[in-house]
Amino acid sequence: MSWRAEVQARWQAASGRERRLLLLALSVIGLSLLWWLGVAPALAVLRSADAQHQAQDTQLQQMLRLQAQARALQALPTLDASEARRAIDTSLKLLGNSAQITAQMDRLTVTLKGQDAPALAQWLGVVRQNAHLTPTEVHLKRATASTWDGSLVFTLPAQ
Repeated sequence: MSWRAEVQARWQAASGRERRLLLLALSVIGLSLLWWLGVAPALAVLRSADAQHQAQDTQLQQMLRLQAQARALQALPTLDASEARRAIDTSLKLLGNSAQITAQMDRLTVTLKGQDAPALAQWLGVVRQNAHLTPTEVHLKRATASTWDGSLVFTLPAQ
C-alpha cells in the first residue's frame, strides 16, 4: 500500500472533529511557515531601512566631499619635474639634518633617520601642497615612541 493510499484511508477513518483539528493544526503550521519565511524577513528589512538610509546618506556625503577634494586637487596647476624637485629640496629644510634625498631618473628617494612624527606629517603636507606630489612608496619603521626611520619615494611628473 502506498503512503498516499494509507493517508487517505486514515483520513476517511478519522471523525469529523479529528479532521477539523488536523486541518487547524496544518493551517497553523502553514501560517507559521508563511510568517517565518515571507513576512518576518520583509518586516525586518522595513524596520532597518531608515537606519540603512541614513548610513548611506552619510556615506554619500563623504563620497561627495572626497569627489570635491579630488576635483580641487586636479584643478591645481601642475609642476614640471625641475619645479617639483626644487619644491621638495626647499621643503627638506623643515626636517633638518635627519633627511637626505637621492635622485634616480624620475624618482626621488628621501631617507629619514630619527624623524619626529609631527614634523614628518607637516612636511608631507608641505610637499603635497607645494610640490604637488605624494609618495609612491613608503617604507617607515618606528624608531622610538615618537620618531621614525625609513624612506619615501616620490615619482616626478613627466618632463
